[in-house]
Amino acid sequence: MNENYDVVVIGAGGAGMSAALLAAKKGAKVLLVERTEYVGGTTAFSAGTTWIPATHHAASVGAQDDTKEAATAYLERVIGKDNTNYALIDAFLTAGPKAVKDIEEATAVRYRARPFHPDYQSEEKDSTLCGRALEPLAFDGRLLRDKFKLVRPPIPEFTVLGGMMVDRDDVWHLLNLTKHFPSFKHSLKLLLRYGMDRLKYPRGTRLVMGNALIASLLYSLEQRKVPILLNTEMSHIIKENNEIIAIELVHQDEIKRINVNKALILASGGFNRNIERRKRLAEHSDISWCPGAPGHTAQAHEIAETLGAVYGKTQNATNCFWAPVSIRQRKDGSQAVFPHFILDRGKPSMITLNQRGERFVNESTSYHRFGLAQQQMDSIPSYLITDKNGLVKYGLGMVHPGGKNLEPFLKEGYLFKGESIEILAKQLGIDPTKATKTIQQFNQYAEKGIDEQFARGTTDYQRANGDPSHKPNPNLGALTQAPYYAVRLYPGDIGACTGFATNEYAQVLNSENQSINKLYAIGNDMHSIMAGTYPGPGITLGPGLTFAWIAVNHAV
Repeated sequence: MNENYDVVVIGAGGAGMSAALLAAKKGAKVLLVERTEYVGGTTAFSAGTTWIPATHHAASVGAQDDTKEAATAYLERVIGKDNTNYALIDAFLTAGPKAVKDIEEATAVRYRARPFHPDYQSEEKDSTLCGRALEPLAFDGRLLRDKFKLVRPPIPEFTVLGGMMVDRDDVWHLLNLTKHFPSFKHSLKLLLRYGMDRLKYPRGTRLVMGNALIASLLYSLEQRKVPILLNTEMSHIIKENNEIIAIELVHQDEIKRINVNKALILASGGFNRNIERRKRLAEHSDISWCPGAPGHTAQAHEIAETLGAVYGKTQNATNCFWAPVSIRQRKDGSQAVFPHFILDRGKPSMITLNQRGERFVNESTSYHRFGLAQQQMDSIPSYLITDKNGLVKYGLGMVHPGGKNLEPFLKEGYLFKGESIEILAKQLGIDPTKATKTIQQFNQYAEKGIDEQFARGTTDYQRANGDPSHKPNPNLGALTQAPYYAVRLYPGDIGACTGFATNEYAQVLNSENQSINKLYAIGNDMHSIMAGTYPGPGITLGPGLTFAWIAVNHAV
């Protein structure tokens, strides 16, 4: 006997799980399908930040005056008028606040706004310093009981002590635990909780950031008894009279037919793990540099394309979102790909040089702009360099602050060390004279607090990721204390921004711009409304949640 569902969601990342939960809340019979052994996708690896302007959370940080009109104007400036899809932007900004309110009602999902979390191009008019970026509250993984093991673990290198998750606030307290009693108290509480967790669990159960969002979604889906099929792939879409009526799923070599009454929602994470599509859409980046979760193979895309689904197009835009990454082989033979978001490169005493010994980018710019600059300026790989003080105070990639136990990193070739800039440059294959001259000039900028080359530290966003205790510029510090250290950086794609063309209801379109009945795309399966730009933190998860809400309310 065939199984019947109102809504079938393909992909259990943040967008897909949100769609499944929202549909279940409306009383629909829902099936969630995931091709890997975990739920969470790349959302589980991320900070979980969700960029949605003018929500009810904005007032909590004094941003109650933010408006849809201001957000529209900001996006238009960042994206450019020619690439702004006004219909989809309007749909996003209109529905976004409703989606946040809906997902928080009668579920375990909870957000908050940070008091200082600027838009990435904070120098632009109509940007905001806070209120648009929402972050998930911490979640107690113990509530999931035996389902805790289904949550995709975070990138190990983003945890401490072998499995304790920490967020931005926790990091600050841990770094200051010997200086401030509140930090000592906070840190002690974290460590005691983690110690108790490890008596029973393989990792800490206090979940933060993307893991918290995924766990709260999973808990809410379990409460509503929504079935989740893991290790399951969609192999075929069945149509009748030009309408989707069913799909075929493959699980453990068994083929199962599922009838689809109202909506088939694609949320499989994009094309980033598809080697053939990368040749055309991410030609300057190797798949081994991608820090995203496995499973984003575009296998569902190939099936949808048999129905006439086509990718959207944006003029002169990149097909991916980017971040500089460093790479290290783990002891188990797997590869660690570490995104350099904010923890190191924006801090004082950090400089990036290319193979020519030149600076090519503002080190404190957004990770997306940094990754783009690496490709546009022929700077692959490039090298993030610091001195002894910088390493001890801020860390360097997978090397945590403190500067201890460096030998394994040096032995494996992840970390480079030189007693002088000349020696370090030779190890990196950079002209030592050019590198020395560049860093000497940089040190002069740092002493004045003015970066005459790239204006580093001149925007609120950049300053937010610097060190507020460092004067006169929180982002600029000289490199003067030997030894000197470096890691290699590559442009890693952190998500697809090219995906299926959709209308304002998230319905997938064909080459004639007509909607394909019952077929929806959200998350990174949907062509990004940001058109290859990165206006703020969480600009994938924000539209992901919002268009999940839009698709569900259109279909159910």
